[in-house]
Amino acid sequence: MKLVFLYHPVKDLNKSLTFYLDTLGFEEAWREGEHTVALSLPGSDVKLLIEDDEQDLSAGGVFLVDSVDTFFKENKDKLEFVKEPIDIPPGRYAIYQDNSGNYIRIIDFTNET
Repeated sequence: MKLVFLYHPVKDLNKSLTFYLDTLGFEEAWREGEHTVALSLPGSDVKLLIEDDEQDLSAGGVFLVDSVDTFFKENKDKLEFVKEPIDIPPGRYAIYQDNSGNYIRIIDFTNET
């Protein structure tokens, strides 16, 4: 696994985007629809992902795996998945909890060429 995003749920995407861009000086890397924006962190390959979709889940890391489906299949009996694998534009996505209740998000980029 490789850390690719720091995930921060936000209440208001536009207000949060203004804060991160204008107050903190981050730069917008890309946007997906009306709910998700990735921001470049100076000096890092890791992006900050702000999103107003998963309000009930806490902040945390998003880790790249070769295949979300394979990871799920190999770990579904050992880990507590709160979101089973779903399709997202770049590939597949799922969320599980560690033994302290922290949310761990995994992603693959199987739809990118």
